[in-house]
Amino acid sequence: MRVLGGQARGRFLRGTAGVRPTAARVRAALFSALEAMGVQLGRVLDLYAGSGVLGIEALSRGALWCDFVERDPKACRQIRRNLEATGLAGRAFVHCLPVERALVRLKGPYSLVVADPPYDDPTALAALERLASSTLVEKGKTVLVLEHRSTRTPPSRLGPLQLVKSLHHGDSALSFYQ
Repeated sequence: MRVLGGQARGRFLRGTAGVRPTAARVRAALFSALEAMGVQLGRVLDLYAGSGVLGIEALSRGALWCDFVERDPKACRQIRRNLEATGLAGRAFVHCLPVERALVRLKGPYSLVVADPPYDDPTALAALERLASSTLVEKGKTVLVLEHRSTRTPPSRLGPLQLVKSLHHGDSALSFYQ
């Protein structure tokens, strides 16, 4: 898997065994949609980060900072290696803990939140509801993007955030909340 755009374009990223990375065509659609929406990539939060590909893509495209949250220690080590390999480590921090615990430790607000939870995680929507109602999100400014199975209907609201757009790409879908 490679970084698609920005200063680290073409750099190779390694994944972690058992972790499903976001496909290149889905990443391309995500960042194209964010650009069309005029989203500023200031501070980014990458939840359920896996290999870190979404946050690294945001950093490569000009985000000032990214906090990565991932509970698997092997995946956390791989995110750090990927950040070093792309030269982006100085603008990021990897929080190796469950999303639920991270939400009470992080300082906001973020301009962009990307969340790619395991498709069958029953706790993910509740965690995203708490996030959307927290100080990590600034109503009217923060965009939250949820990657999910395309056969699942996304909620119309996450806390105060409303679904504004959905894109479907094969088995994956992206739902944008603002």
